[in-house]
Amino acid sequence: MRVRIGIDVGGTFTDAVAIDNDTFELIGYLKLPTTHTGQEGVARGIVLAIQEIMEKYSISPEEVMFIAHGTTQATNALLEGDVAKVGIVGVGTGGEAIKAKADTVIGNIELAKDKFLYTESEYVDIGKPDHKKLIKEAVRSLLNKDVQVIVASGAFSVDDPSGEIAVVDECLSQNLSATGSHEISKLYGLKIRTRTAAINASILPKMIETANMTESSVHKSGITKPLMIMRCDGGVMDVQEVKKRPVLTMLSGPAAGVAGALMYEKISNGIFLEVGGTSTDISVIRDGQVMIKYAEVGGHKTYVNSLDVHTVGIAGGSMVRIDSKKVVDVGPRSAHIANLAYVCFADPDDIADPEPVYFTPRPGDPDDYAAIKCSNGKEFTITVSCAANYLGYIQPDHYSYGNKESAEKGLKVFSDRLGITPEELARQIMEKASKKNEVVLNELIDSYKLERKYTALVGGGGGAASIVPHLAETMGMEGRIAKNAEVISPIGVALAMVRDMVERTVLNPRDEDILSIKREAFNAAINSGAQPDSIEVNVEVDSSRNLVRAIATGSTELRTKDLMSQAKSEQEIKEQVAKQLEISTDQVTTLADTGKLYIMEGKIVTKSFLGLLKKTKSPIRVVDEEGVVRLQKPYGTVTKIRLEKSRKDLERAISDSTKYTDGGVEVPDLFLIYGKQIRSLSGLISSSQVISLASAELEGLGNNDMDIYALTCSK
Repeated sequence: MRVRIGIDVGGTFTDAVAIDNDTFELIGYLKLPTTHTGQEGVARGIVLAIQEIMEKYSISPEEVMFIAHGTTQATNALLEGDVAKVGIVGVGTGGEAIKAKADTVIGNIELAKDKFLYTESEYVDIGKPDHKKLIKEAVRSLLNKDVQVIVASGAFSVDDPSGEIAVVDECLSQNLSATGSHEISKLYGLKIRTRTAAINASILPKMIETANMTESSVHKSGITKPLMIMRCDGGVMDVQEVKKRPVLTMLSGPAAGVAGALMYEKISNGIFLEVGGTSTDISVIRDGQVMIKYAEVGGHKTYVNSLDVHTVGIAGGSMVRIDSKKVVDVGPRSAHIANLAYVCFADPDDIADPEPVYFTPRPGDPDDYAAIKCSNGKEFTITVSCAANYLGYIQPDHYSYGNKESAEKGLKVFSDRLGITPEELARQIMEKASKKNEVVLNELIDSYKLERKYTALVGGGGGAASIVPHLAETMGMEGRIAKNAEVISPIGVALAMVRDMVERTVLNPRDEDILSIKREAFNAAINSGAQPDSIEVNVEVDSSRNLVRAIATGSTELRTKDLMSQAKSEQEIKEQVAKQLEISTDQVTTLADTGKLYIMEGKIVTKSFLGLLKKTKSPIRVVDEEGVVRLQKPYGTVTKIRLEKSRKDLERAISDSTKYTDGGVEVPDLFLIYGKQIRSLSGLISSSQVISLASAELEGLGNNDMDIYALTCSK
């Protein structure tokens, strides 16, 4: 047996899963209380989880092919202010000196209410002959102010980091932890880059200590594979990279669930809702990629790329507020906060002579939260899960499945007072809960230009079935619960790919600039633990911000198997595409077949103006053998690419889909499709950039007879 182990450290529980490396089926899982006290802190919980899951499922060390954990330690350290005092050495010379000196003084950063990251600053003109002496004096001055770690930051260090390196070398010679801002981000914007580096430095000592403990324990257990850690953008990196850039693990909690959804559910376009007991984390997946943004700390922007996650205070355990006439609100307080059991999980016999109780969960909260008190002294509260169980949205195989009879008994106590049926009360509860999530979903759909009709709502987490089925029904969208939803986060950790990203500010990037950044991302993924032959790199160009971003993903070992069940026939896939598009099968055409992927086009004809005018839409779907839609576009053109004449074929493909408007030339997005691969070259701003990157991609294929297609789509 070959096994992948994933561990997700939450605030209350640490979940661990064992996944069969060959079939990707769940072998088993366990839950342990998260350790917060004791010398080892959360590291102890991780170590215990590794030991217990290996023992429980008889896994030997040599059978472990991959091991990773996600942790809230960086996030918690920042929220709790458990950080080191940071000294900042600003460096510069000449005309840049005044601005560099000002922008490297960032003051104290408020992390949470009454919690601060404290910084002290010095400046060194590295153009002076005695700059090494000045650096030594600056470091000494900062140490006298009780700083524990040093950041070196210079105005143009992303181009020439020599000044920052000189400061770091001086610190290392004194056994003092230090980092250069160029190691954290390659973007201009000195103040934000300095702030990001300071946040990274503030958690370095604690994170290095934990990383050393966990790494040592993994090695002692006999596991030879490197320990990987979850990043906040949905990938993993090895423990050595964590010791340099622990800030990349910040906000990684929600990332684990999305990684599980991507790998286990193979979502192309969808919205993932990870539902717990108190809140729901909502994130967008488009074209098989999770959407990211720059994270904020204490309301301040950083250059840390994390998932664009929106948290809503509604979940399976959200309690209900009821007045004399109706349901006033649902949430944000949960049964866990009130330390009360859900009535739907009670034995019906325990609900004896129930009486209504109204209470205040926490000081300052409203006093109309609803609960019941029974003659036997037992108390229960009404939650969203209770309403969802009563209405039949939760099925027996769902984690939050409860007792309908118990739910009805609890609901009836309050429905009788309101003069309505338990069903009407339950629907009021579900509608109030759904509206809060709907607001966020509608904003995300509009922001990311998703086609509502073809966007799935996918639920993960223990409370998924309490929220997602009703929400999908209300919004008229497809909804489903992820396989093994209750442990989707540790599954995401176990199945996550190595991921690294390089961003650079480049004015009017040339083809060679883009290729260079792509190579840099490729090498960064290798440094983070990925096998070279498994790495894929996607490049994006944001012309409005002069930003070039390359995202590299790969696995720690060469994968011999996809997450594939049984392959479907071409006709079956046509029928599936027709069903999604709500057209007949004869209106679906296969434009290309790579042997592993089908590129299909639908024909949707609508009539307007008294039925006299016809309008035809031709949506494109790229579907794999299993029938999973891997890419969907409202329209597109397919061109077959010959390796020996690839540049000529690419030029023709791009030319045919290029638009000429008053605003200038609009180059189409291009996707290279071959075998089971879809390579995105979207977001580039010139045809030469697209052709250069596409040519570089095709050169790596060598001489073979596989069918290669270019799908071009107007932006």
